[in-house]
Amino acid sequence: MNSNKILLLVITLLYSFASIAQSVIITPITIKSVQQQFKEHTLTSEQLVKYYLARINKYNDNGIKLNAVVQLNKNALKQAKELDNYYLKHGLKGILHGIPVLLKDNIDTIDGMANTAGSIALQHNYPKQDSFLVKKLKQAGAIILGKTNLTEWANFRSTHASSGWSGLYGQTKNPHNLTTSPCGSSAGSGAAIAANLALLAIGTETDGSITCPASINGIVGIKPTLGTISRQGIIPIAHSQDTAGPMTRTVTDAVIMLTAMVAADPKDKQAITSKINYQSHLKINGLQGKRIGIVRNLSGYLPQVDQLLEQAIIDLKKQGAVIIDNANIETLGDWDDAEYQVLLYEFKNDLNDYLATTAKGVPKSLAELIQFNKAHSQQEMPYFNQEIFELAQQKSSLNDKRYLTALHKAKSSAQKGIDDLLKKHHLDLLIAPTAQPAWKIDWVSGDHYLGSATSPAAVSGYPHITVPMGSIQDLPVGLSFFGTKLSEDLLIEAAYSYEQATQRIITPRL
Repeated sequence: MNSNKILLLVITLLYSFASIAQSVIITPITIKSVQQQFKEHTLTSEQLVKYYLARINKYNDNGIKLNAVVQLNKNALKQAKELDNYYLKHGLKGILHGIPVLLKDNIDTIDGMANTAGSIALQHNYPKQDSFLVKKLKQAGAIILGKTNLTEWANFRSTHASSGWSGLYGQTKNPHNLTTSPCGSSAGSGAAIAANLALLAIGTETDGSITCPASINGIVGIKPTLGTISRQGIIPIAHSQDTAGPMTRTVTDAVIMLTAMVAADPKDKQAITSKINYQSHLKINGLQGKRIGIVRNLSGYLPQVDQLLEQAIIDLKKQGAVIIDNANIETLGDWDDAEYQVLLYEFKNDLNDYLATTAKGVPKSLAELIQFNKAHSQQEMPYFNQEIFELAQQKSSLNDKRYLTALHKAKSSAQKGIDDLLKKHHLDLLIAPTAQPAWKIDWVSGDHYLGSATSPAAVSGYPHITVPMGSIQDLPVGLSFFGTKLSEDLLIEAAYSYEQATQRIITPRL
């Protein structure tokens, strides 16, 4: 027997003994801690997957029934074993080797799971190929563990929708308080990560659907610069604002995940090449000398939130940041109607393009979806209707002058608002409270938003990171860091430094 075979046998035996000895997962669970345990042969990917499947069974399906995870990859354990064998022979496949990831249920994957957008109409929509994003995750060694619930159609069906409710799967709960909203269309991803049902999750955002559920569930969310992550294979709302992004419990994990996901996709017409080395900006002194503007006209809607902001400002100053107060976005609100019109136009056109590629038996257009919902109104519309669908269906093509005018106004006013402010005060970035604490779930009136910081970055297509800032009666609130196009390097430095100095993450009392 040659030396390589002997070494392989020894390592295999070590794994066997580790499997017997491993009764608990060492916490806190992070990508680096997991991979260190892989290296020390005290943990395998198979064990990690089993750990999360057990938590999903305990907290998601039974017990308190969070209803955040709605589909599971039946081959996850098999894939984990294959990655464990790969590790024995070759080492890490990539930066996400053996890590279970949850996908929002509007992202194509070929792991035996339908891509539904939470709608009964798409319950048999089994994609023929992985989305570009999922391909990148798998290339980095990730395991697609399952899919998460969302506000149906990414919260673009009715103005009275309840965050986290879908006709196919029902209501996702906030793990910090089961009677409160998980916020935003990526509600399941936010709740699942807060409850530690997986290490990593993907959300998507058009306006607030990563950052709001991240804030309200007390985790980290990154909405990157538009086009740096491919939208191919994601059920759309609007290509001028849609993006996927990481949702994790730490800035480091979010940045590692972002690194794996970012790539220019030739099939994404608005793809942008990013040359940022994201992980190199995880700097403990990242706030030192940063000129930060406080956007006061994105706050003031709840006194308790303002108190948390004042403490955050003190914390930022302690870390060496230079604070410029009352750095208000002068164009705030100017884009509101234009943005809505753009979303209506693009939703009809983009969704029709996606549906044209789906399997037989799935509605092939927005018009067919509207009729499907009417025919299945008891399941699909027991609490709210589809007036946004109907408004979008009335729109014409993307050559319509009214669409082009609205698109120009929305983009220019949002980008000008941020860029002019940064230039005027020589700022590196801007901050504001991400959102209010969670409100009560309300299937009659819908969501009860008081205010948020999501819109400027969402409409402009600029990056936005939210980090836990504190809590109000055990309900988390996040702090938003946002800036100009491709300024993720500055935002990561500031967000990481703030996170490390404050450690405000709150663990739900499951």
